[in-house]
Amino acid sequence: MTERTPSKPNDLFSLEGKVAILTGASSGLGNRFARLLSDSGASVIVAARRAERLEELAANVDSIHPVPCDITGAGVPAMLVEAALDIGGQIDIVVNNAGISRVLPAIDDDIDDFRFEMEINLVAPYELARHAGRWMIQNDRPGSIVNIGSVLGVAGGGRLKAAGYAAAKGGLHNLTRELASQWARKNVRVNAIAPGWFATEMNEEMFDTSGGMNYINQNTPMGRPGSESELDGAMLFLASDASTFVTGQVLAVDGGWTAI
Repeated sequence: MTERTPSKPNDLFSLEGKVAILTGASSGLGNRFARLLSDSGASVIVAARRAERLEELAANVDSIHPVPCDITGAGVPAMLVEAALDIGGQIDIVVNNAGISRVLPAIDDDIDDFRFEMEINLVAPYELARHAGRWMIQNDRPGSIVNIGSVLGVAGGGRLKAAGYAAAKGGLHNLTRELASQWARKNVRVNAIAPGWFATEMNEEMFDTSGGMNYINQNTPMGRPGSESELDGAMLFLASDASTFVTGQVLAVDGGWTAI
């Protein structure tokens, strides 16, 4: 049987009536994603440690609900899921965006700092996905989990020297595939976005130096970093019903970085 094209194809990307959890919302890409999901119709529970920034983000926006927290804290992912249920009554979308990055040679690394990088970039997303995924499955609720990975989870950074970040993001990409395979028949989709170079607080040193910009421009086939708005389409595609038959994928938005 041939399915008919929707009378309004843009409706595929609508998030009206959806409830989303977004971590790392106080700055950078997370701030952008919060506004994007809200503008697309979702009620968005935003989490980060910096409460004042979350309050500023939510000011005069009824559909953005701040829940200040440290996502690496014991029991915090479960608490965040309960907060989302208290606020929105359901969970449809989870965006695991919180993360940190340290740049230093591996031989100079401190193992405790390495472990913390794994906690925030890999362990915390796993815990939040587990708790949210469990609720979706137990309540027979279709859901979409979107993990924010990185091109450094696909390929080494070379001169950049970010072993902890690369290891965590590589793990997050394969965790995405594993959870997708476990939950596919439960109608819970798990995908990831692997951004290339976008200007954020986390990597501002790269963008503030000629050496950093040369590294980005010379190694990106498009010859430039990305603009925040160039992640909007990927996020809406994976979060919405436009991608109901897509799961276990890592979508690179990188200007061709991983193509060479």
